[in-house]
Amino acid sequence: MEAFRLRSALAAFGILLAMAWVLPNVVNMDAVKWWPSKAKLNYGLDIQGGLHLVMGVDVDGVVSESTLRMVTSLKAELAKDGVAFTEVGSAKPAEGQIEVVLADPSQKVKFDALIAKSHGTVLQEFSTEGNRVVLRYYSAYLTDYKNKVITQAIETIRNRIDEFGVAEPSISQQGSDRILVQLPGMADAERAKQLINTTAKLDFMIVSEEMGSESLSKMISEVEKAGNYSITTLKYSDYVAKINQDLASKIPAKTAVYFEKATNAAKMEVGAIPYLLKMDTGLGGADLDGAAVKFGQFGEPEVELKFNPAGANKFADLTGANINKRMAIVLDKIVKSAPNIKDRIGGGQAVITMGGRNREDTMSEAQTIATALRAGALPASLEQLEERRVGPTLGADSIDKAKLGAYVGSFLIILFMISYYKAMGLVATVSTGVNIMSVFALLTSFGATLTLPGIAGIALTVGFAVDANVLIQERIREELRNGASWKHAIQEGYHRAMSAILDSNVTTAATAAVLLYFGTGPVRGFAVTLLIGIATTLFANVFVSKLIVDTLTHKMGVKKLSV
Repeated sequence: MEAFRLRSALAAFGILLAMAWVLPNVVNMDAVKWWPSKAKLNYGLDIQGGLHLVMGVDVDGVVSESTLRMVTSLKAELAKDGVAFTEVGSAKPAEGQIEVVLADPSQKVKFDALIAKSHGTVLQEFSTEGNRVVLRYYSAYLTDYKNKVITQAIETIRNRIDEFGVAEPSISQQGSDRILVQLPGMADAERAKQLINTTAKLDFMIVSEEMGSESLSKMISEVEKAGNYSITTLKYSDYVAKINQDLASKIPAKTAVYFEKATNAAKMEVGAIPYLLKMDTGLGGADLDGAAVKFGQFGEPEVELKFNPAGANKFADLTGANINKRMAIVLDKIVKSAPNIKDRIGGGQAVITMGGRNREDTMSEAQTIATALRAGALPASLEQLEERRVGPTLGADSIDKAKLGAYVGSFLIILFMISYYKAMGLVATVSTGVNIMSVFALLTSFGATLTLPGIAGIALTVGFAVDANVLIQERIREELRNGASWKHAIQEGYHRAMSAILDSNVTTAATAAVLLYFGTGPVRGFAVTLLIGIATTLFANVFVSKLIVDTLTHKMGVKKLSV
C-alpha cells in the first residue's frame, strides 16, 4: 500500500511538473506571477526562419602577423644579448617560418642558447646552412594557435550577437577555417551581417605634420594615376593597402595614410580626407574597458570610450607628450575624428564624434560602433562564403506539415491501439500522451531549440512508446493464454516485457550519445530529443501505464480489462 502511494505521488508530481512547463507554450502566463515557469520552447532556423551564414576565417593572416611580430621581437632580443646578425626576416610568414642570418657561424652557440631560453616551447630549428638558420613554430603550437584563433573568433561573434539581442544563435566551427552562424528569427539581416563582419580594430594615432595635406593629396593622385585605380574602383581596405604600398618609399618610416569621410559626404568615395599617421603609439582597442553611446552638448550622438587602468595611463602619457598636436581616433583604418590635444587627458575617457547630418543614420552607426567595441575585436578578418535567408513562410509551412503529420499519425496509432488492444489500448494511448507532453516539457525546461530533426526525434519517440506498449500487451495476452489470473497476468506482463524494453532503449541511447558527442548542429538536436524521448518513454509508457492499470484493478475494483 505504501509503495502504491509513493508511485502515485511520483507520477502525479511528474505529470503536474510537465504541465507547468508546457502550458506557457500554449497560454500566455506572463500575468500569472505565481506560475513556476514562464519559459517557452525555442524554434530553430528551419522552423521560424532567419539568417544562415558561413564565414571564412583568415587564419593564415593571423599567423603571418604573429610571425612578423616574432621577427621584430627576435631582432631586439639578439641585439640585447649581443648575438651578431645581419638579417632577420620571414619569406613564409603564413607557415610560421623565420630566417636568421648570423654575422658568422661562431654566433650559433649564443643564438641556440637564446632560442632555448626564450622560445624553446614555441620555435624549433628547421634547418641550418652555414650562418643561415631557419626557425619554425612547432607543429603542435601552430595547430593550437590556429584553433585558438577560431575559438576566439567564435566567442567574439557570439558576444556581438548577444549584444544584438538574437535569441538562441547557433555559432560553430566548420573545418579548420570556417564558422557557421545561424540566427533564428533574425529580422534585420543586414545589420546583423554588418555587426558580425565589423573588425572593430580601434587605434589612437598621432597625426604626423612632416608633410602638408596638399603635398600628401598630390602624391596620392600620382600613385593612383600610375596604378590606374582609385577609391571608387577598389574596396576601402584594398585601396588603403594599395596606397600605402605605393607610398612606402615616399612617406616617413612608421607612418601610414588613412582617410576620414568628409562631414557632408554620404560615402567615403565621395569625400575622403587623407591623414598621415604615426603607427607606433601602441594604444588601441585592447586597452578599452567599455564603450557606450552618449550625446554631446547639442544632442548629437557620440561614442564614449572608457579605458582600463593600464590604458588610462597610456592615454594620459600619449596626450601629455603630444600637446598641441592632433590625435586621430581610427576604427578599422577609417579616421573617425582627429581632435587637437590641448592638455594631458587623465581619467581614462575619450569620445568618438560622429559625422553626418542624418540623425537616424548617425545614431545607428554610433550604436554599431559601441556594440562592436564592447564585444571585442575579431582576431582575424572574416570573408562571407555563403548566405541563406530562410523566410518565416518556409518555417510556417514546415510547422503546418509537421502538425498535419502528427495529427494523422497520432489518429492512426490511437485507432490501431484501441481497435486491437481494446481497453488496454486506451491506457497505452493516455500514457503516450503523457509521454509527448513530458518531451516538450523537458525541451522547454532545458532551453533547447526545436528544429526539424528534433521533430523527427519526437516522431521516433512515439514509435518507441508504441513498441513498448505492444511488448507489454502481448506479454499480458501470453500470460492469460497460459491460464494466469488477470492480476497475475498484469504483474508478469510488465515484469517480463521490461528486459526487452530496457534492452532496446539502452542500445538506442548509446547510439544517441555517440551522435551527441560527435555530431554538430541538427544531428545534435536529433540526439538530444531522442535521449529525452527515451527517458520519458520509460516514465510514461511503463511507470505511468502500470500505475493506471494498478489503480483500475486494485483501487477501482475492475476485475479485467479487455486486451
